[in-house]
Amino acid sequence: MPPSGNNPPRTDLGVSFAGIQLKNPVIAASGTFGYGVEFEDVLHLDKLGGFVVKGLSKEPMIGNPPPRLYETPAGMLNAIGLQNIGARAFVDEKLPKLRELKDIVVFANVFGYTRQDYEQTIHVLNEGEGIAAYELNVSCPNTAHGGIQFGSDPRSLEEVVSLAKRVAKRPLIVKLSPNVTSIAHMAKVAQDAGADAISLINTFVAMAIDAETRKPRIANITAGLSGPAIKPIALRMVFDAAKVVKIPVIGMGGISKAEDIAEFMLAGATAVQIGTASYWDPRATEKIVDELDHWCVEHRVPKIAELTGGLKMD
Repeated sequence: MPPSGNNPPRTDLGVSFAGIQLKNPVIAASGTFGYGVEFEDVLHLDKLGGFVVKGLSKEPMIGNPPPRLYETPAGMLNAIGLQNIGARAFVDEKLPKLRELKDIVVFANVFGYTRQDYEQTIHVLNEGEGIAAYELNVSCPNTAHGGIQFGSDPRSLEEVVSLAKRVAKRPLIVKLSPNVTSIAHMAKVAQDAGADAISLINTFVAMAIDAETRKPRIANITAGLSGPAIKPIALRMVFDAAKVVKIPVIGMGGISKAEDIAEFMLAGATAVQIGTASYWDPRATEKIVDELDHWCVEHRVPKIAELTGGLKMD
């Protein structure tokens, strides 16, 4: 029986990349959802396409001293410093609880100070069950060593991605830094080194000063800028990267509503990540999924995957 006029058919929101099927393109970004289990009483995790856990390192890290967050016009600064419990504790303590949650896709964000740190962290995570893919964080601007140093130098990026690809038992997503001369070049380097997908962008190096005290507002002095303020730049970088690679692109940067997702997908993204929006509303990702379905119906988009790369140039 055909659907009635009062009940229009729902859009097919499913997307896939690197052999991973998502029910929708909305992924909660690393560092904004903890280890997932902390949010199970706040929202329905199974409504999301997936989520990325906090960046995991070989050993536990305490992160940077406070203050570590500061609200800016249309965004925020953060210098958490990749505080985490370490890969072994995640596999032993958090991952079993995540496996109890049904119908969710978990991505593990991986961080290291050296190439060997990345290798050893991945070896530990390989032992765990229930991880869909690794997101290689080569772009964090808030640590003294590693992170952005790998993501801003083509040779270093090629070396760390190649090493990670050799040891990883799961698909490898490389998270790129916007703090580079050419995002397209770095995207191509990541692809040629073996990345199964790329995600971009991470935060921009920025700072804030208190004119009254004449001191930095962040203890680390500099921090990463995120939120709607960076969206136009993020959109352009996703577009630039998608033009030169054949692997899937996951876009992020200032997404706060369904229309933002459509824009990133038209620019070439297969899926998106949402981060800062969860700070002003912990249920933002779930709400945006519902909003996305309505947006697609209103705009007569029967299958959202068809938006990817659909930008009209004339």
